[in-house]
Amino acid sequence: MNLTNFNTSEEFFVDMQRCIGCKACEMACAECETNGQQTLISVNYVDRVATIQTTVQVCMHCEDPVCANVCPADAISQDEFGIVHTASTERCIGCSNCVMACPFGVPKKVEEYDLMMKCNMCYDRTSVGKKPMCATVCPSGALFFGTREQIEEMRPNSTPINNFIFGKEKVKTKVNIMMPKGSTELRIY
Repeated sequence: MNLTNFNTSEEFFVDMQRCIGCKACEMACAECETNGQQTLISVNYVDRVATIQTTVQVCMHCEDPVCANVCPADAISQDEFGIVHTASTERCIGCSNCVMACPFGVPKKVEEYDLMMKCNMCYDRTSVGKKPMCATVCPSGALFFGTREQIEEMRPNSTPINNFIFGKEKVKTKVNIMMPKGSTELRIY
């Protein structure tokens, strides 16, 4: 029996070029009681010396999450929907292996709790059919949670991709990044 109402037809999309640096996503995330009112999303400057351009950083929810693979305490789990959950408070030993291993630089060790924390795609909301908080408050559409058809209609000149190549390492994710039309992957050197 499925106890959740997770809508498998909806996906998370990030359009880095649309981020305006308002940090509404950070504030909305910090309002969540399930993460100790810590923000698990971050807005970063691309190159503060040269530009005011910002990007938003969320957990990419990798299909084969390296953060979970390197955890010696088996504290990080992935559910049947592909959501990679923040470390279990009962199991996390605060070693930071996951922090160092993530190719996207997402997990953070929160010293106050001696615990790794990261975005869990607002599982308390998405598991009951609601959208993640950050996507509901983003005024520029840099964060979107909906169907692939909706994003294709909204962004006809872009393609959502979830294949990343870090040197020789290939990573497939649940979260999509909007790229120029026809893109199939993002190579990071």
